[in-house]
Amino acid sequence: MLYRAGVAVSRIFIRSLVTFRLPGLNRSPLPDLIPVLGRRWAALCRVRPPPLPGVTRRTRSFSTNRQMPKKEKVKGKPAGGGGAAETEASGPVTRDKSGAVTITVHAKPGSKHSGITGVSAESVGVAIAAPPTDGEANAELIRYLAEVLDLKKSHISLDKGSRSRDKLIKVDSALSPEEVLKRLQQAAG
Repeated sequence: MLYRAGVAVSRIFIRSLVTFRLPGLNRSPLPDLIPVLGRRWAALCRVRPPPLPGVTRRTRSFSTNRQMPKKEKVKGKPAGGGGAAETEASGPVTRDKSGAVTITVHAKPGSKHSGITGVSAESVGVAIAAPPTDGEANAELIRYLAEVLDLKKSHISLDKGSRSRDKLIKVDSALSPEEVLKRLQQAAG
């Protein structure tokens, strides 16, 4: 086993061999010693070993005279850069980029009965008759929303907020956001 002092001495020795030239030779004796010392010793001493026979070294060249393309300015769109998603995002029920309907829900777990407590401009308040442990409230929320919207549970999924009271529910069906909002308001009474 080698100690640090031995490695340091070996490193100094091999570096001196790199600069040392034998009389009558135009090259360093290090390439001749690499098979004896091993490539690990050459790497340890930060000396680049000669390439293996038959192996060519590849180099990359990068052009420095190219410029990035300029961004085109489009007039008539809001500064936020959104688009259709921002225009439809006026209420708790919207359509996302993939075309699915999303519902912003504010969950209230631990209630006696599941029900919609209110529909506001930001979210739909839903009381859930399940404790907020081990995902029971999330499962009950999906089951209750499937019942209210008259859909299968497989058409409704939790997109964001599995451990938060504010959740984003994704509805994959042919229902429009207006129809979903209408059904939620009817259930709220």
